[in-house]
Amino acid sequence: MILYTVTGGKYFPAAESFNDNSRRSVYVNLTNRCNNDCPFCLRNKKIMSPEKSLWLDKEPHFGEIKAELDALNWDLVKEIVFCGFGEPTIRLTELTMSLTYIKATHPQISTRLNTNGLGNLEHGRNIVLDFENLLDVVSISLNASTPERYLKITRSKFGLQAFNAMLTFAELMEICVPQVIMTVVDKVTPPDEIDACRKICQQRGLTLRVRPYESN
Repeated sequence: MILYTVTGGKYFPAAESFNDNSRRSVYVNLTNRCNNDCPFCLRNKKIMSPEKSLWLDKEPHFGEIKAELDALNWDLVKEIVFCGFGEPTIRLTELTMSLTYIKATHPQISTRLNTNGLGNLEHGRNIVLDFENLLDVVSISLNASTPERYLKITRSKFGLQAFNAMLTFAELMEICVPQVIMTVVDKVTPPDEIDACRKICQQRGLTLRVRPYESN
């Protein structure tokens, strides 16, 4: 699925999801690829039926994404969230083209990016300004309070440098995105680590959200 919604922890194609006339978030799935390999990630745990799976047979090009966006009942769309089974910023061109199209055609709709915050390392440059006037919210996975713990949890391909790069990305995002949220996952993150993460966010002027662990 490229565009999907979530109901009761299950995924549904977005075009089939508005039968009850309720407003809901629509998620955009751009890639299976990720530069982290977190053992608790749903990529490693979620069991899905083939017809409602987020695993992509191939990465969608912009024309395919646009076609699915055009098919939505936009009166019932609450927000558009770029969050799939991979890291959205890996496909930066398709991501920014899609955001540009959404803001041009439906400027009233809130846009959000869920990311691990490693886009600058992935592309070897500061990509933050690519999102100026395109994103309303960015949610970044903090996961841990030190570079060593972060690497142990995320198994990032970038090694120990990933932690500070992620925090720098979050601070830079505050320049051009109205709301920047850092997240940790309960049940996965011990209480003392959550407290340490909260202190890091307070020191850097960032907001921390503890999100519930989603099991299969």
